[in-house]
Amino acid sequence: MIKAGIAGLGRWGQVLVNSVHGKSDKITITAGCTGRKAKAEAFCAEKGIDLRDGLADLLNDPDLDAVILATPHSQHADQVIAAAAAGKQIFIEKPFTLDRASAQAAADAAEAAGVVLALGHNRRFHPAMVRMKEMIQSGELGQILHVEGNLSSPSAMRFAADGWRAQADESPAGGMTGMGIHVVDAMINLLGPIDEVTARSYRNFLKIDVDDTTATLFRFASGAMGYLGTFTATAPMWRIQVFGTGGWAEMHNYDRLTVRKVSADAVPGPEEVTEYGAFDMERAELEAFADACTGKAAYPLTPAEAVHGTAVLEAVIRGAASGQPVLLKDV
Repeated sequence: MIKAGIAGLGRWGQVLVNSVHGKSDKITITAGCTGRKAKAEAFCAEKGIDLRDGLADLLNDPDLDAVILATPHSQHADQVIAAAAAGKQIFIEKPFTLDRASAQAAADAAEAAGVVLALGHNRRFHPAMVRMKEMIQSGELGQILHVEGNLSSPSAMRFAADGWRAQADESPAGGMTGMGIHVVDAMINLLGPIDEVTARSYRNFLKIDVDDTTATLFRFASGAMGYLGTFTATAPMWRIQVFGTGGWAEMHNYDRLTVRKVSADAVPGPEEVTEYGAFDMERAELEAFADACTGKAAYPLTPAEAVHGTAVLEAVIRGAASGQPVLLKDV
């Protein structure tokens, strides 16, 4: 059983705790710290979490095997480097960092310390996503031509004006940092590395300094194309659809996968729908992290992919600011 401390006990930190509390025999969260300690006291008392004063208290605790970082994006690189120096296994929420250089420095620190570095892209673990990847790798969908996705929600409409997520330097390119980066990771997982990004991001509705409308085009190293929309002031949506010469597959929200194939002589078949029940992606990713910590299996998202995903985010941020295409080799 991995004993972990968690830094960051806001809404998402509490989701992570709840995903494994009293449910997992692989990982338990026994200590924590947060920026606004008073707001987490009742939650920690209920969950039996020892609420500490700061991250250093977690890193200096010899009883903790690992640290979970659910903290503001701009703090991630320094926190990973500190955790690696303390010899703690590291699970970190996305985005990894906000630029390639800091992401690479953090990954290098973890590698030098010989600790696990696991980035929390929970959609990788959903059975529908696993099935889509199997179909691509097996050739069921033929040559992949294009992928498109959307991850949106009304989240920014609820941000407190003084909250860290409502600050432009923590949420550049609108929904990309909090949401769209999940779709970027899914695309990298399915289609491989991205070579070029063209992005646009605007604030059309929100009063806080965060964009609400962000759209990006991608060119993959494979030659395939991609599109991502992420909007912070609309109803919730998760969708990713892959198009190949043998057909397409679409994961819509988290309850179904729809596939439609086309034969070699261009005859389209019927839509085939697979329904999925409830699946706890957060528990799955934390237990995969625990397995990596104990040497049972490698974490399925490599540090190199985490750094590449961060470089893509940086390219989106640059492209949205300049209005020009950005080559990943230049980031």
